[in-house]
Amino acid sequence: MRRNLFNLSSRTTLVTLLGALALSACSEQAPQQGQSMPPAQVEILEATPVDAPFVISLPATVSGSKEVEIRARVSGVIESRNFSEGQKVAAGESLFTIDLAPYQLAYEQAQAAVKAAQARLEQAQRDSKRLAKLREDKSVSQRDYDNALSSVDIAKADLSASESQLREAKLNLDYAQVKAPVSGIMGREQVSEGTYVSGPEVLLTQMTAFDPVRVRFGLSEREQLTMRQEQKRGLLTLPADGKWQTQLRLQDGSAYEHIGEVNFTDVRINANTGTSEFQAIVPNPDFSLRPGQFVQVELIGAVRKGTFAVPQRAVLDNGTGKFVYVVGQNEQGMTIARPAPVEVGEWYRKQDGDTVENLWIIRSGLQEGDQVIVEGMARIFFPGMPVTVNNAKG
Repeated sequence: MRRNLFNLSSRTTLVTLLGALALSACSEQAPQQGQSMPPAQVEILEATPVDAPFVISLPATVSGSKEVEIRARVSGVIESRNFSEGQKVAAGESLFTIDLAPYQLAYEQAQAAVKAAQARLEQAQRDSKRLAKLREDKSVSQRDYDNALSSVDIAKADLSASESQLREAKLNLDYAQVKAPVSGIMGREQVSEGTYVSGPEVLLTQMTAFDPVRVRFGLSEREQLTMRQEQKRGLLTLPADGKWQTQLRLQDGSAYEHIGEVNFTDVRINANTGTSEFQAIVPNPDFSLRPGQFVQVELIGAVRKGTFAVPQRAVLDNGTGKFVYVVGQNEQGMTIARPAPVEVGEWYRKQDGDTVENLWIIRSGLQEGDQVIVEGMARIFFPGMPVTVNNAKG
């Protein structure tokens, strides 16, 4: 019996000790469980409606504004080629020289013919004046006087024909110097020096006009329809007569220095791509753009009315859609980060002096006055996390 009592007493003591240890452990862990994660330090931007530029960015291809075939207008032997293949030339520069001697000779003969015709006209005019006085005295017949007047008219016609032949001879002499009709880059020669060319039938070379260049791209019918609908609702202002301005972005992302303008929009829709073709003319005075070059064209000139714009870094993606964090209050009155799903539109660049900021248009999901978190999103580990606003950006 004593043994059983001892065992019972020992068990009671053991249970008491274990209970005391458990209470002690709970009392030590309770403060740790009661502790909460410190609020994340964030910065905000208050959502305010603005009129933001509506910019469409599309892939595009550069082509020369003119592809010109160079042909001689007169026949003859090519004496010299006056350019290097791939050389930049200005309009009016000589490209080929055809044997000038026969054309120079024809020009001089035409000059002599003009002088002879002028002399004949002067002689006929003197004769008509003399006969006019004799006719007053009835010393010559009316027929002789009429013949004298006709001789003057014939001499004038001969002079006019001679002057036309002189102009033709001058043109042929000028055409013997084959000149560049436009400024551009020369292609490869097709005919060598010393070759006889029969005239326009023979292709001498080709050249491409690089200033300005044409930039061609396609815009989807769906996007055009959306723009027209938003324009009707007063949400979007489009350029008058479709005269979009264009800003080119090169392969390294840099902006091309010259602004172009859309000068052609095809009314037809490509059945394979669902797009209609646009063409812009862009200045290229230094020939830095080349045919076949791929660029990104930004259509500018439209304005989206009363929209919201937030920095691109503030827009996050959870795999099911895009959202931003806005500052809100929980049931306990704490300031927290609340996720707000948003529908995004296009990007655009806002430049303030030397500072450029990339913004994203928010089409829906925000209300005026919402405090959008734009800095410190990486410190927000879960929706509803407490936050502390350091400063407000508006």
